Amino acid sequence: MQQTIRSFVLRQGRLSNAQRRACETLLPRFGIPFSENWLDLDQVFCRPAPKILEIGFGMGESTATIATAHPENDYLGIEVHTPGVGSLLNQIEHLELTNLRIIQHDAVEVLQHMLPAECLDGVHIFFPDPWPKARHHKRRLIQPALVTHLCAHLKTGGYIHVATDWEDYAVQILQVLSQESQLTNTVTDYAPRPEYRPLTKFEQRGLKLGHGVWDLIFQKNCITGVL
Repeated sequence: MQQTIRSFVLRQGRLSNAQRRACETLLPRFGIPFSENWLDLDQVFCRPAPKILEIGFGMGESTATIATAHPENDYLGIEVHTPGVGSLLNQIEHLELTNLRIIQHDAVEVLQHMLPAECLDGVHIFFPDPWPKARHHKRRLIQPALVTHLCAHLKTGGYIHVATDWEDYAVQILQVLSQESQLTNTVTDYAPRPEYRPLTKFEQRGLKLGHGVWDLIFQKNCITGVL
């Protein structure tokens, strides 16, 4: 897949001393350097277990919460922004998580060069940048080419879970996912928030103000008609 989507703008923000220390001391332990070599995820986590990819974990609070609550799964988080990487590294150390690893790189290139076919049981994309101005919609992460590529990395029965708090982006995501022939919606239109996705402080504040949140969960189809 040609890299037609750039899923981020590199705006680092303020890096705290704790985040800087984490990147210097913990990233070699819990990070995976980008390379153009296929990853053996069972080898990375030292066990066979369901593998869940998260694209754009922000400051990592939800990621760490999910990994803590589901030790039976392994989680691979991709994020480009250094403060978020440092924050999640500190949480990994504090919570003594063994089922979470980080790649600090563009997710599109990681998919292209590091993840083999049908290696994932699920993909989480929570609150991707909505690029609200119409002229910037082409920068949105959820585009047909990316979704098709994600499907190539999903096992049959694996899922893609996207959440957004921008209604017009939810409409676009629903359209894009629905048009992918390899996927089937698990519900009609939008799904209730599943138990495993925790409410963020930002989300709770928005809900109190009457703002909506839309979850979309699609599953990769079983192959039928093959002898």
